[in-house]
Amino acid sequence: MKRKVDLHSHTNYSDGFYSPEDLVHKAKDAEIDILSITDHDSVNAIEEATKIGEKLGVEIIPGVEISSDLRGAEVHILGYFVDIENKELAHYLTFFREERVRRAARIVEKLNNLGFEITLDDVLEKAKNSAVGRPHIAQVMLEKEIVNSYFEAFNRYIKNGGPAYERKVHLSPQSAFKIISDAGGLSFIAHPGHMPESMIKELIDAGADGIEVIHPSHSRELIRFYRGIVNEYFLLESGGSDFHGGKREDDSKFGKFFTTPIVVDAMRTRLLKNSA
Repeated sequence: MKRKVDLHSHTNYSDGFYSPEDLVHKAKDAEIDILSITDHDSVNAIEEATKIGEKLGVEIIPGVEISSDLRGAEVHILGYFVDIENKELAHYLTFFREERVRRAARIVEKLNNLGFEITLDDVLEKAKNSAVGRPHIAQVMLEKEIVNSYFEAFNRYIKNGGPAYERKVHLSPQSAFKIISDAGGLSFIAHPGHMPESMIKELIDAGADGIEVIHPSHSRELIRFYRGIVNEYFLLESGGSDFHGGKREDDSKFGKFFTTPIVVDAMRTRLLKNSA
């Protein structure tokens, strides 16, 4: 039986629905052998997930997802095999989470100006201990019947360019790569979608170790295209479901979009060379 490796998932420590324990149980049920938890601006789920994974036979690769900015476009960077005890990484992630709260406050203010009764406390209560994000705001809007669906909240109000949208504070890709590298990890361009090849090349030149090749948003043609870039520039590849659960209604993706242990072996080999 083919072994499944999912290198992109989220828990309720960022914008995922499931706790670390529940996510690992779902991974086991989906016959996933190796799982990377890549919460936005947080590694707080890793320790708990690793303990559960050891009991269930699911290997957990410590990961993180960091937002960066390239020429005005938001670019997400996946970090794998990061040392979750690294002090500099912890410092930056704490800053980003605090900035998420400030951004949420600005979005709430814009929603108030549009006539909607929603408070920052509502959003923080929904987020609890997780990194605050637009999904939490969308959930509050749905529960307060401001919108009829989670997706309407995004599409009408808080999507990029929407009337209540607020930009994040971003790092440069180079800074994101350095933070991940200094924490002992490898940096990957997340879900490049229809990112222009020139931008991908710029990120490669800036120090990316690899590209997320397998992703639910990638067609077979795009997968072949990104794999070609990986081979051309001697990069690594990753892949996964970008699973969130809950209102995202993406449970069917978990266990369907995956890569292989060979990909993880290549990562480990690169790390050994880097440390030599």
